[in-house]
Amino acid sequence: MTTRSDIEKTLWDGANTFRGKIDAANYKDYILSMLFIKYLSDKYEELIDGIKQEYKDEKRIERLKNTLPIRLKEEYTFNYLYNYRYSPEIGVLINKAMKGIENNNQIQLKDIFRSIDFNSESTLGNPKQKNTILINLLEDFKKLDLRPSKIETSNNQVPADVLGDAFEYMIGEFASQAGKKAGSFFTPMMVSELMAKIVNPQKKESIYDPTA
Repeated sequence: MTTRSDIEKTLWDGANTFRGKIDAANYKDYILSMLFIKYLSDKYEELIDGIKQEYKDEKRIERLKNTLPIRLKEEYTFNYLYNYRYSPEIGVLINKAMKGIENNNQIQLKDIFRSIDFNSESTLGNPKQKNTILINLLEDFKKLDLRPSKIETSNNQVPADVLGDAFEYMIGEFASQAGKKAGSFFTPMMVSELMAKIVNPQKKESIYDPTA
C-alpha cells in the first residue's frame, strides 16, 4: 500500500531533482503538476481495469470509457510520458498531455495547469539541461503507485484526501524554502476544518471562498 509518507518522499525526490537548478518558488508547480498527472493516470488505469474485468466485449468497453468521471487518451497518461522520457521533445509532450487533460475534462479540470510550461528554456535551462531534469522527474514518480485501491487511508479518509494532505504539506515546505509564508499558498488545514464546522454545509449548497 502507498502511504502519505511514500507520497511525501517522492515529492522530496522531485524537489531534489530541481534544487539548485531553479528557484524554489517555481519548482513546486512542476512537481505538484506531475503528482496530479500520475494520480489521474493511475486512477484512470484502475477504472479501465475494472471495466475490462466485468466486460469482455471491446465495443462495450469503448462505450463505457466515455461514461467515466475522467477521460484520458493514451498520450496524456504518465506511462506514455515515461516511455518517451528520452525524447528530445519530452517537454512538448508533457505540455500536450496537460492541455489534453484539461480539454478532455473541461468541467472538472479546466485551466488547472494554466501558465505551467515544461518546455521553458528560460526556467529549466537549455535543451540538454531541461531534458535531464524532466527525465529525472519522471523517474522520481514512476515507482509511486497512486491507484486509489492502493493508497492507505485512515479516519474515514478517501484516497484523494491522503493525496491532498501530502499536497498541502509540500506546498508549505516549498513556501518555506522560498522564504515565504505558507499562508500565501493555501489555507491551513485547521482553519479549513474550523470554517467547515462553522458553515455546516449541506448537500446541493454552494459555498463562496473569497480567498481561493
